[in-house]
Amino acid sequence: MNQPWNSSEYNRRDFLKGTTSFAAMMSLLGAIPIRAADEKPAEVPVNKAVEEPLSFGVIGCGRWGREIIQALSRRPNAPIMAVCDTYKPFLNRVKDLAPKAEPVSDYKQVLANKAVQAVVVATPSHLHKAIVLDALKAGKHVYCEAPMATTIEDAQAIAQAARAALKVNFQVGLQYRSDPQLLHLANFIRTGVMGKNVKARSQWHKKQQWRVTSPNPDREKEANWRLDREISLGLIGELGIHQMDLASWYFNARPKAITGFGSLIQWTDDGRDMPDTVQVVIEYPGGASHSVEVTIANSFDSEYDIFYGSDSAIMVRDRHAWMFKESDAQLLGWEVYARKESFFKESGIVLGADATKLSAADKKAATAATGANVATTTNTAPGAASAPVTEESALSYSLQRFITNSLLVGTGVEDFVSSFGDSDMKALQEYLDGLSKSRVPAAGWKEGYASAVLAIKANEAISKKQRVVLDKALFELA
Repeated sequence: MNQPWNSSEYNRRDFLKGTTSFAAMMSLLGAIPIRAADEKPAEVPVNKAVEEPLSFGVIGCGRWGREIIQALSRRPNAPIMAVCDTYKPFLNRVKDLAPKAEPVSDYKQVLANKAVQAVVVATPSHLHKAIVLDALKAGKHVYCEAPMATTIEDAQAIAQAARAALKVNFQVGLQYRSDPQLLHLANFIRTGVMGKNVKARSQWHKKQQWRVTSPNPDREKEANWRLDREISLGLIGELGIHQMDLASWYFNARPKAITGFGSLIQWTDDGRDMPDTVQVVIEYPGGASHSVEVTIANSFDSEYDIFYGSDSAIMVRDRHAWMFKESDAQLLGWEVYARKESFFKESGIVLGADATKLSAADKKAATAATGANVATTTNTAPGAASAPVTEESALSYSLQRFITNSLLVGTGVEDFVSSFGDSDMKALQEYLDGLSKSRVPAAGWKEGYASAVLAIKANEAISKKQRVVLDKALFELA
């Protein structure tokens, strides 16, 4: 088990000084919404990872599959060579989005296509296992949507296969793990600036039927797999998984128990048996807890996460963040320069993550106040606010990281095999491990497996309306 974040190798003073410039610190706790610092391209063998294309096959062309296709189509190095769905109208809907892609109804045709280097698995969650296992066996890089499975057995099988597939990259669609905004915030939280971990609270509120209509009764049943208790993890697994994973990531700990509740309140007249409102309370070592509420019966207050510590609380909303300090918390010095915004009767410090977007006036004032050498922002007139930054979506960041890491692994394998052959898998593993420092952050099989276990057990707690203890062995693979 990972150590709690407040005992990690990070130190708040080292984070705020050391190699971190005053400009970076000021931007992290400054006057702009949360933004990521400009990233350096991954250092990959022979510099091919950024320039070369990675060709895709997308398996599953429903609503989310189409979002993925749109995101890939906007990338210059992500040609879509094949699209697959068993429902022909879905294939018809993506013709304009992927005009050069071959439409097929059998996913094995995608895997047999030699022009396809990577596949995105965006089918219903309970169908992931067979497709992922076959894709890995076929030597394709795999991006599998979250949750990666709906049973512990299937999640274990996928994780074990991904672990063993040395020559390909495997990533799970936990988008927060690839978002530079939230990555920066994770590092900030782990400085210990919140003090002792107290609790976290998350919610996802959006009134919607969550049902797909179809004139064909058989097709309607198939399309509404999310409402079927036998095959779906429901609201907590399909929606809440991202917020549950975020808390485990930020706490740097694995949960030890979950208590769940669920009710069918609003959508009671269409034959569904899946709750439309669920709540779970997740217990962590040390006494901290995370409460998660998901409902499709009401939209008020939308979606957000709040992390509470003994020294401060941090609210994350729409990929922006604010910190609220306790009156008795230690004064670290940077607070006097940070911009503050009011929330009801509280004053929150705006957390930013882009070290290059401070205005010239802000930097001049900061330099005068501290004597620090603050780098000049290019293309910013003196006294003017920084130009707005076009932020990519969390999905776009996640797919970008998948492309980079897949090309890194592919290039690494190619270089090793050309020099030493492919008979020594242990040596290949060691070589690829050496390239790991060049990988960009993304959710691999470990994170995907842990999040799937958490979602599966949370859904079990909701179904039983009781407390479910999580054995440490659940998170370990044989």
